[in-house]
Amino acid sequence: MAFKPQSENDSAMSEINVTPLVDVMLVLVIILLITAPLLTQSVHVTLPKTAETTANINEQPLQLAIDAQGLITLNKQAIENLPALEIFLKNELVKNKEVAVHLYADQRVVYKKIAEVMATVQHAGIAKIAFVTVEE
Repeated sequence: MAFKPQSENDSAMSEINVTPLVDVMLVLVIILLITAPLLTQSVHVTLPKTAETTANINEQPLQLAIDAQGLITLNKQAIENLPALEIFLKNELVKNKEVAVHLYADQRVVYKKIAEVMATVQHAGIAKIAFVTVEE
């Protein structure tokens, strides 16, 4: 790097040193030339053919609902008490080992009631339970 001798004209140097810029650009071009062939390589795989499938409508989850008064309904049919609910759920579990329960609970229901229903579902042997909520 050359320095100008101090002169009477002390104006700012207006030239840009482009050598570092050219060095960086050359490095980027080299990297591009090395990586470009790697991007075009691919592995050819013959994938297996399968038939189109549809969802099994018979295996819909059970809809267990608790309204504001504490009335329990299963698939829109009223259930008298928790032991009757447990018997019905055990019968459903015998029919389908992968049965699931979707729990719809009113926001005004006391938590104790929801906990009792969840315990009944667990005692029946059903492990898959989901809470259904409404987005605000």
